[in-house]
Amino acid sequence: MGFEDTAFSVTACEVRYFGPHKTISGRITGVVRVGIEERFMGNKSRYNLDLKVKADVGHVPSNEVRTALLAHAAHQLNRLKSRHTQKFAVAAE
Repeated sequence: MGFEDTAFSVTACEVRYFGPHKTISGRITGVVRVGIEERFMGNKSRYNLDLKVKADVGHVPSNEVRTALLAHAAHQLNRLKSRHTQKFAVAAE
């Protein structure tokens, strides 16, 4: 079993919705839907992930809010991808 045929890629990304945090002033929370395509051991899977995101941007135009929320989603995806593609040593039997 090798990791040579493993792939993880983002195929789509969109801000589903966002709004002000209920108690923290200046914080915006929302959900970003990300399309993932994964290949592992010859099998190909496509699925969507809904990521909860936040940004402390205060009162700014909606395009800046969207950019901040997408940046937070990208940070989460980078952490997920690094864990997913990390190669582990295989013990000899």
